[in-house]
Amino acid sequence: MGEGREGRTPRVLVVDDDPAIVGLVGALVEGEGLGFVGVGSGEEALAAVTDGPVDLVVLDVMMPGMDGFETCRLLRSREPDLPVIFLSAKDDETSQVVGLTIGGDDYVAKPFRPRELVARIRARLRRSEGSSHGLRVGPLALDPVAHRASLLDVPLNLTPTEFRLLQELMAAGGDPVPVGDLFRRVWDAEPDASSRNTVMVHIRRLRAKLERVDASRGYVQTVWGVGYRVSGDGR
Repeated sequence: MGEGREGRTPRVLVVDDDPAIVGLVGALVEGEGLGFVGVGSGEEALAAVTDGPVDLVVLDVMMPGMDGFETCRLLRSREPDLPVIFLSAKDDETSQVVGLTIGGDDYVAKPFRPRELVARIRARLRRSEGSSHGLRVGPLALDPVAHRASLLDVPLNLTPTEFRLLQELMAAGGDPVPVGDLFRRVWDAEPDASSRNTVMVHIRRLRAKLERVDASRGYVQTVWGVGYRVSGDGR
C-alpha cells in the first residue's frame, strides 16, 4: 500500500458496536498492510483520534449513545482533513445524503462486499495524499502538498473529498467535467445509480463554503446535461 504521512504506515480506525464487524474490517485492513485500531463507540473513536495518528475512519452509523453522525460532526470539528467512510445498515437515500452532508467522504451499505470496502479505503487514502502540482484559477488557489485551498487568500476548511473535487475542477482549467468523470477520479470507482446524487451533495457543500467567503459569485457552476466547471471570475 505504501507509506502514509511522515513515512509511516497509514492507520485505519474502525468504529462499530458489533465486535464481529470490527474484527472483519480489521482483518481486511491488516491484509492490505495497513495499521488498524478498532473501537466500539463514538466516544472511544474521539479518544483514539486524540491518542494517536489516524489516517482514515470507517464509521458505523447506528450505535448506542453517540451515533455515527454525531461522531462524524465532532471528528470534523477536530480533524477537518481526516477521511471518513460511513459503514451502515441504513442504506436509504436520506441516510446517505445526511451522512455525506455532515462531512462523510463515502457511504457503504451493510452487508458490504469486502473487496469493494477495501477498494474504497485505498482510494480515500490515495486521495488524501494528493498530487504535487499547485493550482490557481482566478482568486482560487490550491496546494495539494500542503492540503490547503483558499479563495481571495481566505483559507477554505474543506474535507478531503471537497478538496479533491475542487482540485479536479480547477485542473480542468474552466472546462466542464462530466459527473461520471468526477465520480471516477474522486471516488476511484465506476458510477452507479447513486453516484450522481453523491457528487451533487458534495458540490453543494463545496459551494456553501465558497459562498461563506464570497457570496457574490458562483465559482462552481453547473453545466446542464454535462457536469460542473470552475470559474475564476464567478461568471
